[in-house]
Amino acid sequence: MRHMPYESTVPFAIDPNDTVADVLRKMEKISFQGRNLGAALSVWEQMLGDDCTIWLGLSGAMTAGGMRRIVTHLIQNRYIDVLVSTGANLFHDIYESLGRVHYIGSPHEDDVKLRDERMDRVYDTYCDEIEFRWLDSQILAWSKEHFQPDQKYTTREFIHKLGEIVSAGEHEEGMVTAAYKAGIPIFCPAIADSSLGIALASENSRNKVYFTLDLIRDVEETALIFDQSRETGVIYVGGGTPKNFIQQSSVVYGHFDRGHKYALQFTADAPHWGGLSGCTFREAQSWGKIHPKAHMVSVHVDATIALPIVATGVTQACGDIAAKRQKPRFELGRNLSINGKTLADVQYGAAASSAK
Repeated sequence: MRHMPYESTVPFAIDPNDTVADVLRKMEKISFQGRNLGAALSVWEQMLGDDCTIWLGLSGAMTAGGMRRIVTHLIQNRYIDVLVSTGANLFHDIYESLGRVHYIGSPHEDDVKLRDERMDRVYDTYCDEIEFRWLDSQILAWSKEHFQPDQKYTTREFIHKLGEIVSAGEHEEGMVTAAYKAGIPIFCPAIADSSLGIALASENSRNKVYFTLDLIRDVEETALIFDQSRETGVIYVGGGTPKNFIQQSSVVYGHFDRGHKYALQFTADAPHWGGLSGCTFREAQSWGKIHPKAHMVSVHVDATIALPIVATGVTQACGDIAAKRQKPRFELGRNLSINGKTLADVQYGAAASSAK
């Protein structure tokens, strides 16, 4: 046989004793998206083994889609250090933490009938609109009781406080309450595009008491986290606003020669439409957001298929690594600090970075 300078593929062999991690390791030797799914475990493992702050971007209807316990597990066990999410995922998470549920439905149901029943549909999953309105009213009450109308709050600060409030009456720990207890930040850059924003807007309209969120401060705080991290890794479930909000943290303070060192994405979108959710990490390298020599993989797959498999594999393969890793330490008061450093310690420009 002719000698070739390439590693050979290895056809997948069934072993009933394999763990999920074992299966993923073997998938790295096959082809197509199967190989990428296997590589996702390796990239995540490398993040955990490095002195690395790990970000998770969560978009799409992942809470309604049954993914909240996975993300909660990742937070509790510090497989991730920072969560950036859509408002809808956080709202639905609080909803389930307080004992409410989503329902198995059908994408073929009569939606006018569902409207009459006050049931909202997320593809094949139903939500109780009456219960959603109840949670809206709770958020209104909490905003009046715990926040001052003459002050501005970051979304990170607002969600951290919600975690404290919900923890007092939770039926099951979720993403928001787990992050509160673990002391890790959650940012929600598109909070207005959710029931969280709707609830706060309703309060503003009814009582002319204006609740103000300082999104620019959120940008500064995410840039602080990047600036004060020796290395960073990103995991994207879908794309959307959370993806770019995390990506841009690497360039706010002029670190154009760094970028995120590790990058992992689960997406069902294609790059040729030009949208961010499908765009490649190579494209992000042109912006300076991903490191030129980053360890990266995109898996083109429904995240509700990939995330349970890869998160289980990571848990099986990397439990000891995650327990022993050097984790960033956050203080989450009015001003965020990471490892004792605040925005006052940031100097503009790549040369000032602690990663140097």
